[in-house]
Amino acid sequence: MDMHIVCGKCAATNRVPAGRPAATAKCGKCRQVLFAGHSAEVDGQTFDRHIGHDTIPVLVDVWAPWCGPCRAMAPAYEAAARELEPDVRLLKLNSDVEQSVATRLRINSIPTMILFQGGREIGRQSGAMSANQIVQWVRQLVP
Repeated sequence: MDMHIVCGKCAATNRVPAGRPAATAKCGKCRQVLFAGHSAEVDGQTFDRHIGHDTIPVLVDVWAPWCGPCRAMAPAYEAAARELEPDVRLLKLNSDVEQSVATRLRINSIPTMILFQGGREIGRQSGAMSANQIVQWVRQLVP
């Protein structure tokens, strides 16, 4: 089955044919690689686009720049991105900038990671985690 992947740079939706490795796919609009082993910082509109259009699971780290545990977890989240992509899209959502999205997601503490698949939430974890813990948690929910 073909995959639909939203570009982390320009938010264009790309169709990746079945059998073609997503790890090497490029965006048809901006020509950037779809997966570079890094999370993508998103605004509310781009967040909604990823959740609504990506056919792969989407992991969102809801964070804020003033949050010490959020900053401490950032390198672990990037390491998890290198391991989980292209099977999972990793996004970062700044709860200070996107307060309406954070409210809609019922964020009570940060950092909070939410895993979505098929447009719906399938898992939620609050508190800082190591890269291995993030990867293990995601793989338990999405084999």
